Amino acid sequence: MITFEELRNNQNVLSKDFTVVEKILHNIANGGRNRLQVIVDFDRTMSKAYLEDGTVCSGSHDVLAKCSDLPDYVGNSFTVLFNRYYPVEIDPHKTLEEKLPAMVEWWTEAHAILLKSKLGRNVIRQSVAQSNITLRDKCDEFLLKLDQCSVPCLIFSAGLGDVIEEVVRQQAHLSENIHIVSNYMDFDNQGIICGFKGELIHVFNKNETAVGKSDYFETLSHRDNVILLGDSLGDIAMADGAAVLQNILKIGFLNDQNSHRKEAFLEAFDIVIDNDQSMDVPNLILDKILCEELNTNDPK
Repeated sequence: MITFEELRNNQNVLSKDFTVVEKILHNIANGGRNRLQVIVDFDRTMSKAYLEDGTVCSGSHDVLAKCSDLPDYVGNSFTVLFNRYYPVEIDPHKTLEEKLPAMVEWWTEAHAILLKSKLGRNVIRQSVAQSNITLRDKCDEFLLKLDQCSVPCLIFSAGLGDVIEEVVRQQAHLSENIHIVSNYMDFDNQGIICGFKGELIHVFNKNETAVGKSDYFETLSHRDNVILLGDSLGDIAMADGAAVLQNILKIGFLNDQNSHRKEAFLEAFDIVIDNDQSMDVPNLILDKILCEELNTNDPK
C-alpha cells in the first residue's frame, strides 16, 4: 500500500483527506502503467507562475505579446485585457455562467489583436527563446518518465499551441506520447497569421467539447486511470471526455495567496500544491505509482 509521509510532511502540499488520496493512488498503481494517462494544463501548471526573484513568468499568449518584432500595442492591449478579465476569472462570488461571456470576450479580443499584428510564423521560436516563460523545475524529468513508461500525456491548454510546442522543444523534449489540444494559429502561404484553427478554447471550456472531433480519448478507452494537473478550477473538466474513468487523481497548483481560492481548490482538487514552482510533488507521486506497480507485479 502506498504511503505518503513525504506528502503529509510537505508544508506546500494540502489535502482535505490524505487517506482518500492514498486509496486513489493505490488503485491507479494496481492498474499499472498500461491503464494510466496524464492530462495536464500548460500555463502556470507545466510552466512556472513566478521566478525565484518573484518576477511573473509569461504565459504562452504573453510570449508573443512581448515579442520585439510586434507593435507595442499588442503588449499594451494584452495588459489591459488581463487587468479587465482576470479578476472575473478568479472571483469566488461569480458563478460559472457569469464568467463564461467574459472569458469568451477575453480570448476573442486577444486573438483579434494577434491577427491585426500580422504575426509571422518565423518569430515564434525566437520569441520563446527571448522570453522568461519557463517550465517548472524538473518538468523535463516528469515528461521523460512518462515517455519512458509509454504513458500518454495530453497537454490541454487555453493558451497558444504553436508557442507551447516550441517551449517544450526548447526546454524539454516533444516526444511521441505527448498530444496537445490548444488554440493553434493558421498561417497563409507567406507565413503570416490569418486565423485560428478549430473552436476557441478558453479557461472554462476545457472539456470534451474542446477536444472536438478528435478520437483521442476513444483510442485511450483502455486507459481508465488519470492523473490530472491544473492551476484553475476550469481545469477540473479536462478529463470529462475520457471514454471510461475508474480512478482520477486531481492535482491543483495554487499560484497565488488567496484564501477564497485556497478553499475552493481544496474542495475541487484531491491534492493542492501551494506556492511551489517545481514538479517535485508530481514526480514523487509518479515514482510511487510506478514503484507500487513493480512491487505488485513482482512474483516474489
